Amino acid sequence: MPPEDLLTAVRALPRADKLRLVHLLVVELAREEKVELDEEQGPYPVWTPYDAYDAAGALWQALRRDREGRDA
Repeated sequence: MPPEDLLTAVRALPRADKLRLVHLLVVELAREEKVELDEEQGPYPVWTPYDAYDAAGALWQALRRDREGRDA
């Protein structure tokens, strides 16, 4: 398939399929270059601010100190 036809087909894909294609290409290139990707070993945890009460408290204190500094 000529590159122009391939590009036209890729542009017609939905966003999710484009992302899967990019992922597939990255994994394939990494294998060819013998580069180990952490992703190939399975899912890994990603931190989110959900239930991060200590972080929320620290941020609140910093905002209060900043506000107090401006009011002084």
